[in-house]
Amino acid sequence: MTQEEGALEGLVRKRIRALRVAQGLSLEELATRAHLSQSSLSRIENGRRRLALDQLVTLARALDTTLDQLVENAADDVVINPMTHGPHGLSWPIKADPAMSVMRRRLSGPPPDDPAKMRAHAGREWFVVLSGTAILMLGQRRFRIETNQAAEFPTMMPHALGAEGRPCEILFIFDRDARRGHREHDHAESD
Repeated sequence: MTQEEGALEGLVRKRIRALRVAQGLSLEELATRAHLSQSSLSRIENGRRRLALDQLVTLARALDTTLDQLVENAADDVVINPMTHGPHGLSWPIKADPAMSVMRRRLSGPPPDDPAKMRAHAGREWFVVLSGTAILMLGQRRFRIETNQAAEFPTMMPHALGAEGRPCEILFIFDRDARRGHREHDHAESD
């Protein structure tokens, strides 16, 4: 076993234990759900028993997660550099998953107030303002969202987001359809 494989196996063992504890399950309860003996599960968590693929699949199901989530490499979650996002902001993609995406974005300019310059697309979006003040334009309506406030809005309505005064930082959550709508819009802007 390489050092990298050993590190991943150790991470998986920690995730199994952490998920078990977070769900309030005893060793006995999880062992029963996973069709393992309590001592086998204990040895798996403590690294005294080799992890087998069939056991990982069963443990993932018993912990109400997927095998992919249980064994994903945490190094892939680290984002060092932001990406340029349009003329007035930077984005730090935090996590992408088949159903949802989370993105941290820094906005520095005001949103367009012309509905012809706004975008509309399928999906749902939620965001929370981490610092500064954001302006959300929904058609002709203007909403001011301050630090620690959150918003959810219908993305089929033409919308745009920007900063009021100084730059602001926002944490977005997009569902799959909204993420696709943003990707298509971003590609169109770069062409």
